[in-house]
Amino acid sequence: MINESCINGFILLGFTGQPQLEMIISGVVFFCYTVALTGNMAIILLSFLDEHLQTPMYFFLRNLAILDLCYTTNIVPQMLVNIWGQDKRITFGGCAFQLFNDVTLCIVECILLAVMSYDRFIAVCKPLHYMTVMSAQLCQALVVMAWVISVINCLILSPYAMSLPRCGNHHLDHFFCEISAMVKIACVDTTAMEVTIFVVCLTMGLVPLLLILVSYGFITVAVLKIKSVTGRQKAFGTCSSHLIVVSIFYGTLIYMYIQPGNSPNQNEGKFLSIFYSIITPSLNPLIYTLRNKKFKGAMKRLTRKEKHSMNTTRH
Repeated sequence: MINESCINGFILLGFTGQPQLEMIISGVVFFCYTVALTGNMAIILLSFLDEHLQTPMYFFLRNLAILDLCYTTNIVPQMLVNIWGQDKRITFGGCAFQLFNDVTLCIVECILLAVMSYDRFIAVCKPLHYMTVMSAQLCQALVVMAWVISVINCLILSPYAMSLPRCGNHHLDHFFCEISAMVKIACVDTTAMEVTIFVVCLTMGLVPLLLILVSYGFITVAVLKIKSVTGRQKAFGTCSSHLIVVSIFYGTLIYMYIQPGNSPNQNEGKFLSIFYSIITPSLNPLIYTLRNKKFKGAMKRLTRKEKHSMNTTRH
């Protein structure tokens, strides 16, 4: 048993009341984490090594893969340690680090998906000027902008959430240090904090979503003007993977955050968190690579090079 009077941190409850469900969830999470690690690492390595993937689209995709790796690694190892072990604790510093990363990475992903939709807009609507407009300097600046905006917003939310008085309550009804779970255990009026979270989430979620919708509105108009059926299919094909990823990420996020904060079904929120923070990052590389001929070609070229180098070494 944990001596709660000596706790210097928090107890992550997760699904402790349902041990069988907890073990099933841990198996699914471990599998998804393995897929996320393998798939995203493959995207990162291929986009670095293959000369055919040195374009803005794959630059942003590589950044999304790095982001997804960080997202899952921020949550899964601690989650599995707590589920598979007897100790459900996380230190105060560990919780603060996890919370900071979660808020930052979530906002970066929202902005990065909007940046990727702008990249697709230029590629479809202004193909002759694509490489001029989407220069390496602009691509790097857009990614840096996403991180700077995210860190600034996180510096508003995270310290505020961590400093709320808890009156000795160390039990977080979640499997990681999620900001809404932190607010729920506060023993003071959290209206100001909840309004702050709502404003930041609305701004950082809604503005990128509107930019995505506007970009795809222009893309749809441009594609419908193409007379060739093959041309239309090719144009839609360059955007379909990104649209699927946006739909999954934003669909889950919007559904999760329109739920009332005092909903009696807390497990639903936990399942949704698992979906958007663990399952979605494992789906992203599959969606992008399975539907992308250039990635398949890059994989084949890399495999041939490996076989050739092995044969050369043997001889």
